[in-house]
Amino acid sequence: MFWKQRAYLDFAAGVSGNPSSPHEEGRRAKQMLESARTVIARLAEVQADDVIFAGGATEANALALLGHARALKARGAKSVHVLYLPSAHASIVENAKLLAQEGVAVEPLPIRDCRVDTQALAKVVRDDTALVSMEAVCGETGVVWNTREVAAALKKVHAILHVDASQAPTTQKITRAHFGADMLTFDASKVSSIRGIGALVAHRTIPIVPLYEGGGQERGLRSGSEAYELTQRFAAALRAAARGREQFHAAAQAQRLALISAITGTIPDVHINEGRSQAPNILNVSLTGRDTDYLVALMDEAGFAVSTRSACETDSEEGSRAVLALFGDPARARATLRISWGPDTRSSELVRFARALARAVAFIDSAPLSGDAAA
Repeated sequence: MFWKQRAYLDFAAGVSGNPSSPHEEGRRAKQMLESARTVIARLAEVQADDVIFAGGATEANALALLGHARALKARGAKSVHVLYLPSAHASIVENAKLLAQEGVAVEPLPIRDCRVDTQALAKVVRDDTALVSMEAVCGETGVVWNTREVAAALKKVHAILHVDASQAPTTQKITRAHFGADMLTFDASKVSSIRGIGALVAHRTIPIVPLYEGGGQERGLRSGSEAYELTQRFAAALRAAARGREQFHAAAQAQRLALISAITGTIPDVHINEGRSQAPNILNVSLTGRDTDYLVALMDEAGFAVSTRSACETDSEEGSRAVLALFGDPARARATLRISWGPDTRSSELVRFARALARAVAFIDSAPLSGDAAA
C-alpha cells in the first residue's frame, strides 16, 4: 500500500508513470499520451496513428529522411534518388549528405526567386526519385515555400514529400493537405518555451525504419519511454497557436511593415532578405560590412535577443547558409541579423528594438576598424 500510494503521489506531481506499464499509473500516463496524440492529429487532419513523437524536429527530420530512404533500400530498391532544399535546417541538409555517403543519389532542389523552380524540378525528377524534403517556412528568413506546387510536380513519379513545418503553426494552418505533404515535422520549441518534444506525421503505409532499436515504442520507430507530460504541453501549445493564428498573423504583418520602415529609415545600407511570400513574424536583414556577431552582443546588452543565423550553425564561417542559398551573395550572407517575435510581443517593444538597433549599428559604424574594413 505504501508503494502504491507513493507511486500515485509521484504521478500526481508529474514525475511517475510509464505509458508502457500495465499498472494504474502506467495506464493513466498512456491515456495522457494518447490524448495529446489525438489533439495533434486533429489539428493536422490526420489519423492519430500517424503522429509519431520524437525528441524534436531534428530527430523527426532524421527519421523522415534516413528512415524512409533506408527502408526503400532494405526492401531492395536498386537506386534511390532524394532531393532536398539547400536553404533548409541543418537536420535536413546534413542528413541528405549522410544519405549520399550511404550510396543514395542526392541533389539540391532548384531555387529561383525564393521559390522552388517547379519547371526546373520537372527536369530533375527521375523514375527513382523517392523523397523530396523541404521546409514550409525558412527558419532564418521567413520565406514561405511553395510546397503545394512541389507536391503537384511530384505526382508523376509518386515521390514522398516531406515538409518540415516547425515554423508554420503560429501563422499557417498545419493540415497535411495545406502543405500538400505526405510527411510533416513539428517542434514544440517553435510554438512555446517547451524543449525536447516534436513529432513526425507519417501514415503507416509510408515505409520507415527506426534510427535505432529498443523497446519498440511509437510504432516501433522511436524506442524509449514517451515523455507524456511534454506531449500534453506540446499539444496544448499547438492548439493555442491554432486558435490565435489569424489574429496574430494580421498583427504581425502590420508590425513587420512598421519595423522594416523604422530600420530602413534610420540605418543605411540595409538589405531585406525576403521572398514573394513571407511569414509575418520573421525578419532577416543584411547589414553588409558590419560585424553582426558583435551586433548581437550589443543588442543582448540592450535587452534584445537576436541571432545571425540558425542556432544549430553558429560556428559557420560562411554566415547564413540559407541567405547564401537564396541570394547567392557571400557578403550578404556573412552580415545577417534574424529578428523574430511572437503573439505576446507588443508593437511598442518593436519600436524600442528598432531604436536600439539603430544606436548599435551607429556605434559599430563609428568605430575606426569595423566589419570588412578591419580585415
